[in-house]
Amino acid sequence: MKNFGNQVQFKVYQNMPSPDPNRLPVVYEEWEERAREVLEEGPFYYVAGGAGGESTMQANLQAFQRWKIVPRMLRNVEERDISIELFGQGYSSPLLLAPIGVQSIIHPEGEIAAARACAAMKIPYIASSASTKPMEEIAESMGDAPKWFQLYWNKDPEVTASFLTRAEEAGYSAIVVTLDTAMMAWREQDLKNVYLPFLIGEGVGNYFTDPAFCSNLEESPEEDPAAAIMHWTQTFGNPSLTWEDLAFLRKHTSLPILLKGILHPDDAKLAVEHGVDGIIVSNHGGRQVDGAIGALEALPQVCEAVEGKIPVLMDSGIRRGSDVVKALALGAKAVLVGRPCMYGLAVAGEEGVREVLQNMLADTDLTLALAGERAIRELNQSNLKKDE
Repeated sequence: MKNFGNQVQFKVYQNMPSPDPNRLPVVYEEWEERAREVLEEGPFYYVAGGAGGESTMQANLQAFQRWKIVPRMLRNVEERDISIELFGQGYSSPLLLAPIGVQSIIHPEGEIAAARACAAMKIPYIASSASTKPMEEIAESMGDAPKWFQLYWNKDPEVTASFLTRAEEAGYSAIVVTLDTAMMAWREQDLKNVYLPFLIGEGVGNYFTDPAFCSNLEESPEEDPAAAIMHWTQTFGNPSLTWEDLAFLRKHTSLPILLKGILHPDDAKLAVEHGVDGIIVSNHGGRQVDGAIGALEALPQVCEAVEGKIPVLMDSGIRRGSDVVKALALGAKAVLVGRPCMYGLAVAGEEGVREVLQNMLADTDLTLALAGERAIRELNQSNLKKDE
């Protein structure tokens, strides 16, 4: 995607000679406003809300504001390269779509629409364990496009092993293990709205189609959905896990394993010691621990701790191209985008997700050039200055 930003920018100007009230938004905040208009209270705040008083969500955004880009001049940035490489595979950009469950509450086509948008943009889609559509159906909708699978580690080891096997057989090329959601957090907006979509059968598509999960039911999920949902509530998450349990994953998959939710540098060192393939610095978009450190704030220390031995990715708070550039300059090899894509999905389905990703890529490319760099891989901390 060389010089992608210029192409998108001029296309917008040429096709839209005057403001059109029906056009899709460009501004992130307008995507959120439009999503609020089309979604009911429960679904909207399930996406937009965070843990407790939502201070961690604010910390994510504030962390980006504290780092300033210091542009360099006369560097010949006419040709740019925003491609990256991860685990021996080349990708056309540093963006991935973060794993987000229950997308069926946001749009009727849910995960399928978002996955198709990613496939069209050649951006890896990370399918969630908590998808409403089964992982095989999502994979089929994407063809040969890049896709990873996110694992919520189940209390039943047979279900966890089955998910890993199914993901590998379906063509996913990496496993993202979310560590920060061994249980669901205190989310005031969801409690206020009395809204948990899993209890109405949303977000359980992988479980209700899993042979290991269904083997523990007296009747199939179709015959007794209430009993199946109750079993899900009893087995989702696994707060008893320790670092030694990671060996179980390696026994059941040959795919690269990334740990998502790392914020402490000592945990990053332990991840390296236990032989994982990558880390994703994340606080779950502020949805799990209220009062936690901003993800970008944690990123430099985590990168220092791993000493370049494994790639470090980052999510939580990515809203614009400048955020992408800052995260990459602080050591991330790639970033995951979450809420912006879900607002795009709510507003315009597949087209909305594609528009959000296209705009963010264009913004990233232009910001890279205006910062005075020609390639993503050339970014480093010398491109930034932190507020005192």
